[in-house]
Amino acid sequence: MAALSPRPSVFVSASAVGIYGNRHDEALDETSAPGTGFLAEVGQAWEAAADPARQAGIRTVHARLGMILAAHGGGLAKMLPPFKMGAGGKIASGAQWMSWIALDDVVEALIFALGTAALVGPANYTAPNPVTNAEFTHALGVTLHRPTVATIPPFALKLAFGEMADEVLIAGQRVYPRALERAGYAFRYAQLADAMRAALSRRPPDQSI
Repeated sequence: MAALSPRPSVFVSASAVGIYGNRHDEALDETSAPGTGFLAEVGQAWEAAADPARQAGIRTVHARLGMILAAHGGGLAKMLPPFKMGAGGKIASGAQWMSWIALDDVVEALIFALGTAALVGPANYTAPNPVTNAEFTHALGVTLHRPTVATIPPFALKLAFGEMADEVLIAGQRVYPRALERAGYAFRYAQLADAMRAALSRRPPDQSI
């Protein structure tokens, strides 16, 4: 991109809220320092790889994605089978924060970033109302009309996923999208219940294309 003439005016690079590491109840926005751990280190290295674009004067936005709510892919899709069978439940204590975002908002906010000159640097792509895992579990159960009395213990997660269980499933980040809000983006789905109903009512994508 730096070698092109004319150069692109903007570069939007996907990143993730994992860059903040496990921060428990700390409220995080784009001014918060990166955390520690494997995912945080990968996030920092990934964002640093965009330095040539910045140095060439290209407006660079790092879309730090939270958990994207889509019934046919990602984390939510993997949760659905046990929850539909009534075997879903919170992970460990359920106190860890989940910073989620509706798929529609991801797409619209990426388009917004392309056309909004005021948006530069890191931007948290998360809804303005993060929830705990226990709250997320309850909302999913209510939406599916299924009980959510089970609890998945940490040792079971570590047996299944190894060391990554701590960073991906047990850790949490309480993240707020201050950069998007300051730039004027209006979320279509700010509340989890609305976003979850929309995700679960959507037809699966056409796989024949």
